[in-house]
Amino acid sequence: MAKKRPEPSKKSSPSGKSAAASAANDRLSHLERLIELMEAKDVVEVELQEGATRWRVRRKDPTPTVAYAAPAAMAMPAMPVAHAASVSAAPAAAAGGAAEPQGEVFKSPMLGTYYRAASPEAEAFCKVGDRVAGDRTLCIIEAMKVMNEIKAEREFEILEILVKNGEPVEFGQPLFLIR
Repeated sequence: MAKKRPEPSKKSSPSGKSAAASAANDRLSHLERLIELMEAKDVVEVELQEGATRWRVRRKDPTPTVAYAAPAAMAMPAMPVAHAASVSAAPAAAAGGAAEPQGEVFKSPMLGTYYRAASPEAEAFCKVGDRVAGDRTLCIIEAMKVMNEIKAEREFEILEILVKNGEPVEFGQPLFLIR
């Protein structure tokens, strides 16, 4: 996108300070218009180079909590269906005839592909019923060809594993039901 540059001011003081101040104000004005355009077009980052001057403008996401909360809220309604299927498949496992197991949800800290073990032949990092310590690896989430070990961060018991091996997961998606 080409922008028409305003003509430089012909008026300047003998010392040249007025021309420098005018040029600085001109650049600031261009930068402000660029930021306004970025917001209007929902652009996060722009990099420009004019001669020896290089500009890189990156704005923060104005609604990070809304962007992250939406996938988690969408994933949560699907969870009772998974619970209902697992509860009906194993009615003896439900203590006291409860409809759903009680517990907290351990959510994915990132977007990627969920793996239960370090390799297809290896034993799973954790199973239903395991008591895990804070430093124990629960799973691996692959993101951009990087294998990220997801740690428990505190002690708890795994009541249910909510995702399948090799399944894509989103930020905030429930991975485990814990107590």
